Amino acid sequence: MGTPVASVRPLLALHEAGHDIVVVVTGEDRRRGRRAEPSPSPVKEAALGLGLPVAHDLDAVRDSGADLGVVVAYGHLIPADLLATVPMVNLHFSLLPRWRGAAPVERAILAGDTTTGVCVMAVDVELDTGAIYSSIEVPIGPDDTADSLRDRLVDAGAGLLVETLGTGLGEPRQQEGEPTYAHKMEQADLELDWSRPAGELERIVRVGGAWTTFRGRRLKVWAARLADGVDAVPGSLVGDTVATREGALRLLEVQPESRGRQPVEAWLVGARTEPGESLG
Repeated sequence: MGTPVASVRPLLALHEAGHDIVVVVTGEDRRRGRRAEPSPSPVKEAALGLGLPVAHDLDAVRDSGADLGVVVAYGHLIPADLLATVPMVNLHFSLLPRWRGAAPVERAILAGDTTTGVCVMAVDVELDTGAIYSSIEVPIGPDDTADSLRDRLVDAGAGLLVETLGTGLGEPRQQEGEPTYAHKMEQADLELDWSRPAGELERIVRVGGAWTTFRGRRLKVWAARLADGVDAVPGSLVGDTVATREGALRLLEVQPESRGRQPVEAWLVGARTEPGESLG
């Protein structure tokens, strides 16, 4: 059971390992593009390409005769009555109990974690509270974005899932330690508040979708680098560099409202920025 791109490689890995996949449950087709035509989820496309049956309703799991359900980024809680019928494992992209919830990759980067990982865990009625069958650590590099880190976690997780199921689940261990929660990312989490230290803002940029304002319009920042501090009020734009409370952030790639992504040099020329202007 899964929906986004992150679910595809685990599905392919299980199929290549010879597991009998009796049904793939995924989200409904969504309207995408300018024509708003229905488009299948990445998992549905992959499953159909493998000739596997696809369903959008959990009733298909009840009727499938499956011995085990595998959940990867499905996006919905599994009801207790279904768990009582079909035991399930979940591939979670953190080392539980740290970062339970919807956005473990993004929250790990925001927190400045240097290590994260992947768990194969039992699905419970509560969110990400189940016992753990196996896990593997994955380092977080200083330049990792949410996308690059997620790619490595997916690769590690696909291999871990195949290995764990191939050797038999065995007896899981209970989660230990104080849990932290990876709440869903909101627009407010991605706003660049220049009164914060540059290191925190650089991590927000690496999560993806960071934004500020310029001349009253939204400006997304897709890439940036830490820079030496500038003697200016936080938010002040000095060339391609923005002053912060501690240090400065050099902009590399931005996206003005209603425009495409572009190198900061092109934006500065087009915007005709003037001395003394600021962001935010």
